Amino acid sequence: MNRGITTRKMALAGVLGGLSVVLSVTPFLGFIPLPFLGGVSATTMHIPVIIGAITAGPFVGLFVGLIFGISSFLRATPAFFADPLVSILPRIFIGLTAYGTYKLSRSSILAAIVGTATNTIGVLTMIYVLGYLRPLSVVLGIAAVNGTAEVIISAIIVYAIMKLLKKLKF
Repeated sequence: MNRGITTRKMALAGVLGGLSVVLSVTPFLGFIPLPFLGGVSATTMHIPVIIGAITAGPFVGLFVGLIFGISSFLRATPAFFADPLVSILPRIFIGLTAYGTYKLSRSSILAAIVGTATNTIGVLTMIYVLGYLRPLSVVLGIAAVNGTAEVIISAIIVYAIMKLLKKLKF
């Protein structure tokens, strides 16, 4: 069995990378508004990274995460995303942690939770460590509100898509 970069994996990485870019420039798709939380939005841009990692492995997850990070860097809203340590570095690890979790558990829900947590924790840690946002209580508040919403949304969407892909024998 060939575990290297196949045409299928390259095509999947390209499609999911393109979807990540589309989500980053489409506010109501890439950022789902949560009106009951006072204008907070939950991002969905990491979901293609998780799906790529589950369906095609860690290198596809890493590549799609890199595309997601670069699109965040180029968009740079808010301004601290203009720092590649905030916008790119944490996103590379989403696919790796989601893949590892899926490989160990065979649970797309658990992979979505871990991949989403990797994104939230990674980005907010870099924002705090680099001094873009203080105090720590504010960062932890964002993690609690956004992180929880994003984990729930991601788990539902990833589970539904993976269930469909399994039906299609993808």
